Amino acid sequence: MPSHPISHPRPTRESVAVYSLNVRDHFMIAHSFTGEAFGPAQRLHGATYVVDATFRRADLDANGMVVDIALAADKLREVLDAMNYRNLDEEPDFAGKNTTTEFLAREIYERLAGAARTGDLGEGAKGVSSICVTLNESHVAWGSYEGAV
Repeated sequence: MPSHPISHPRPTRESVAVYSLNVRDHFMIAHSFTGEAFGPAQRLHGATYVVDATFRRADLDANGMVVDIALAADKLREVLDAMNYRNLDEEPDFAGKNTTTEFLAREIYERLAGAARTGDLGEGAKGVSSICVTLNESHVAWGSYEGAV
């Protein structure tokens, strides 16, 4: 064993400092799962999710924002409306897929990231570096997906 402690470089404040903006909404779905791991959830059941979409970037845009909060909230609502009050088992986009919390978090992330890339969230949103989408199933269970934009 070495006589001196092993040093690990500490992240600098600049390498981990980011701004974030969160918008929240909810949606309700019906779905079922395939596979013994899901137990009784293999049967058709409903779920209500509270969804948090967190946009991150290192520097604010020219207006001093991460992303336009109204555009972000509107886009999240639009994305969720495409699934709201639907049986996801009957939606062609989800055919043959287990629409787990984690799967849906990624699906919502992909749609929001696409909107950020194309300017649908405003020109300033093109500077967003990552988005994290969290689906809260209850006060004790949630799942997230975070990725680069």
